[in-house]
Amino acid sequence: MIGIIGLGYVGLPLALRFSEAGYSVLGFDTDQRKIGLLDTGKTYIQHIGNDRVRLAVDAGLRATSDLQRVSEADALILCLPTPLKAHREPDLGFVISTLESIMPHLRSGQVLSLESTTYPGTTEEEIKSRLQDAGFKVGADVFLVYSPEREDPGNSIFNTKNIPKLVSGSTPDCLEVGLSLYSRVIDQLVPVSGTATAEMAKLLENIHRAVNIGLVNEMKIVADAMGIDIYEVIEAAASKPFGFVPYYPGPGLGGHCIPIDPFYLTWKAREYGVNTRFIELAGEVNSAMPAWVVNKTADALNSVEKAVNGSRILVLGISYKKNIDDVRESPAVAIMQQLQDKGAQVAYCDPYFEEFPPMRQFHFSQRSEPFTRASLSQVDCVVITADHDCFDYDLLLAHAPLIVDTRGRIKGRHRHVFRA
Repeated sequence: MIGIIGLGYVGLPLALRFSEAGYSVLGFDTDQRKIGLLDTGKTYIQHIGNDRVRLAVDAGLRATSDLQRVSEADALILCLPTPLKAHREPDLGFVISTLESIMPHLRSGQVLSLESTTYPGTTEEEIKSRLQDAGFKVGADVFLVYSPEREDPGNSIFNTKNIPKLVSGSTPDCLEVGLSLYSRVIDQLVPVSGTATAEMAKLLENIHRAVNIGLVNEMKIVADAMGIDIYEVIEAAASKPFGFVPYYPGPGLGGHCIPIDPFYLTWKAREYGVNTRFIELAGEVNSAMPAWVVNKTADALNSVEKAVNGSRILVLGISYKKNIDDVRESPAVAIMQQLQDKGAQVAYCDPYFEEFPPMRQFHFSQRSEPFTRASLSQVDCVVITADHDCFDYDLLLAHAPLIVDTRGRIKGRHRHVFRA
């Protein structure tokens, strides 16, 4: 039996994949709503269909909040959040507290695999040490694996099965067990020499994206000042068949990885006396983008002799990217808050969220506004922050009096459309 601890955007797809490969799966989560939905064969993640969940439940997938049942599993896979603390320090609280809760129920012969993104050294320093303190011999009694997740919610091409998966082990035997664990569910496995290497590789993947997005966001600011269309610039540069990979600007970074993971490495690097200035600079640029969008919105309103204070502003799409129901670290929500702080009457429209979802940092007691001719014409400005394909952009162009487009969705030049 496979035990998946944490049934979120990483854990649920993984649980379904193991079930589809013929394994018995027991999922663990503290959210009783998720457990109740799974028990009835229903999904709670938009891009995962009910049919897929129902098939897994019919095949034996079960969910529980009772961590005492971890002893039933032959392999335990931790898919837990690793956020940042207030001062951008790693927060391993979910991982450590869960590990301490399951420790009394672990048994000899089990595999323990961590999939959460974290800093190099976590598996050895935080998990292996606790297993050893509890009397387990890693590589003999229990097998410790680190295999970072590579989920991309909403991606129609790459999924849990066909994304190559890094696998590492605390010992050579742990590595072999880890490869055996994932071999029947993932098409291609990529073994690496040690857990710290795999941890660093995962960070490099996400830092690569964060730095390049920071670069193109800065280029957008420069191009805007010069009156140049940054999207035309990117498409022109992308015609080069080598040495260039196009990245696209936006209102800031969102999601569970890109805004957070680079700071795991900057924090750990300081332990070795290394300053990661390049990474931190990209973080500063990306973190400043919501404020830049707010200023561009103010400029747009000024062009029609209106102030932000008192203006009715509709934020279009609150997900961190288009076509998904995920608001984690979404820059759209930061933009809503900053506009409201400046006195705007802020509303949102997003068919993925009928009610504004609970968040740790932000709270709006609102429901999604309808996307209609009347609702668009009644506001002073619409800010596109997540360009869901379901929105009718012709209707938007025809009836919104003022549009601030942070995603380059609206092509061509229109007098009432401002790029941000």
